[in-house]
Amino acid sequence: MARYFNGKEVELLAPAGTFEIFKEVIQANCDAVYFGGPSLNMRLMRKGYNFTREEIVEAAKMAHSLDKKVYITVNNLLNENELDEARDYLQFLDGAGVDALIVQDFAILELIKEMNLSLAVHSSVMMNVHNVEMVKALQELGVSRVVSSREMDLQETRYLKAVTGIEIEYFVHGDMCSVHGANCYFSSMVFGMSSNRGKCMKPCRWDYRIKKDGYVFPAEYPLAVKDMYMYENIPELIHGGITSFKIEGRMRDTAFVLMLVNAYGDAIDRYIADPVGFERTRDSKLLYENRKRDFSTAYAFGRPGLSNINKRYEGTGKFYSTGKVFSTPTAERELGEKRLDAIRDKLAEIRKPSASTAEVSVHVNNVAQAKAALSAGADHIYLSGDVFEPDHAFTKEEIHELAADKGKAKIYLCLPRMMNELQFEMYDGLLSGDRLPIDGIMVTNLGAIHKFANAGYPLIGDYNLNVYNRISAEFYHRLGVERLTASMELPLNDLAALLDHTNPPMEVIVHGSPALMYMEHDLYENTEIFEPIGEEENYFVNNSILVMKTDKGENPVYRDVHGRCHLMMAKELCLMPVVRELLEAGLSVLRIEGATYKPEQLQQIVSAYKAAIANPETAEQTYTGMTSVYAGYTLGALQFDGGDVGKSLGMKEEAVTTSIKS
Repeated sequence: MARYFNGKEVELLAPAGTFEIFKEVIQANCDAVYFGGPSLNMRLMRKGYNFTREEIVEAAKMAHSLDKKVYITVNNLLNENELDEARDYLQFLDGAGVDALIVQDFAILELIKEMNLSLAVHSSVMMNVHNVEMVKALQELGVSRVVSSREMDLQETRYLKAVTGIEIEYFVHGDMCSVHGANCYFSSMVFGMSSNRGKCMKPCRWDYRIKKDGYVFPAEYPLAVKDMYMYENIPELIHGGITSFKIEGRMRDTAFVLMLVNAYGDAIDRYIADPVGFERTRDSKLLYENRKRDFSTAYAFGRPGLSNINKRYEGTGKFYSTGKVFSTPTAERELGEKRLDAIRDKLAEIRKPSASTAEVSVHVNNVAQAKAALSAGADHIYLSGDVFEPDHAFTKEEIHELAADKGKAKIYLCLPRMMNELQFEMYDGLLSGDRLPIDGIMVTNLGAIHKFANAGYPLIGDYNLNVYNRISAEFYHRLGVERLTASMELPLNDLAALLDHTNPPMEVIVHGSPALMYMEHDLYENTEIFEPIGEEENYFVNNSILVMKTDKGENPVYRDVHGRCHLMMAKELCLMPVVRELLEAGLSVLRIEGATYKPEQLQQIVSAYKAAIANPETAEQTYTGMTSVYAGYTLGALQFDGGDVGKSLGMKEEAVTTSIKS
């Protein structure tokens, strides 16, 4: 039977990594269990884990006999080659008796609708649901529950629940990320292992040195966050509108999961029975003594700052109960001729020339950059919605100034990547007033599309919409997004398949230093509260910019006007040598991430790409005359083929398995 407090359902949701673990956990003091099947979920890296199809059917029967529920994680981003597999798997799940799917990729929602299936859908934390407009859009798509963004506090969840009535699932215990859900591309760009596809190599757990203003600051593991711990805050969770209390831990053993489930289940029951006399800390010592990392309430009560960073070591490694780390610092690979030949050969298999001449778009941080890009012939200028300090957000006056000088080029106002309710009101006020002299809006989340699709401005989709397959591209296109940016983390085979099969116009980031991590966590706080412990100049970026340094490179970190941090690539992305093949594959727009360049540098880069489009045969020659602004050129995710893990990494299977144990 479900639990209720003052008419509000309270569900304790437990994890299970294997059927053997499930058989014990389902008998424990929980209301539902979530787990993954044999494919398309975020925990496929560990051998012997996840359920067979037969075990899924048996688990559903077992749970229902106890009046409990089972939820299946189908929470990967899907590449083109997985769409048919997804159809078959969804057809199976529709008849397997499961209570809901936990989903990240909008292609799953589209397939459920196309196949007329009766599957209930919960949005994964990887959808990064963080505003009312996004919830409204998901409700219209048939989603019945959202797993809220990890950065959402309980005041926001209460408001979201009151306005929409949606069921909210909230992580109450376990491993957390320091980066916004589905907004971390480090693992894919450096290892070819996408964190959005369950293959994260955890660069957030690396040992970094922090440098700024010529000094080194004491921050050994500045991105390694503590485990979530809400055991003592059951009342606040219920008051915050939370329906489902979610425990992380599909890779944990039976004894550990049972300990968590029974402790949290007992606390919920005691609170329901006697809310005023509720003893918050009854099992606190037990949980603390058996913790994997130190504890934090993370963002539940506001931004936690450095108190959220873990300092507890385990065994011989850092932060992991097995004494093993996920990976060691690895350099972004240099752009090499052998790899370029492989990319050219693969892209040459596609012959889908664009109906018109390809164009260049440039994402800029200030007016000077915009004017430099325009003078070099840029066709589209994206005015950042997450302007890096010390620049300021673009003003109306600056927008009018640029519009007067743009000529035939088009100017777009970008929205912030994460948008809270205040930001929606601010942009609504701006866009619903006198018409701005802009040619469109760059949208960064489903809520923004839902809100502004009818505002009278064309919509362009940013790369963090994570378009990975043609169905998700067509989904956004149907909602009114005219042109889409391909996911930055697409490896070679997946990018080729997307370009080959997708009809809506696509653009690809071909040059620059795009953000690998986007986070609420303020890394600059380390330099503001700690005294420096040494002196060391930055090599490739201005000393006023914070740098995260390992022995493999420097990653600049920029803080934007909203107080969020963007960790950038150490090297400079450059796809100039394969421009001809990208154009022949039908690419509509080549995008330059220009926010960190000096205006004169940006002008030279834009001119080079415009020349390469005009005469693609000279692109390779143009490349040989270019000089990297940063620590050399890299191909990013195109360095990897995709598909087989070991082949992508150039590692033996045994090494891959060892590196991902937790």
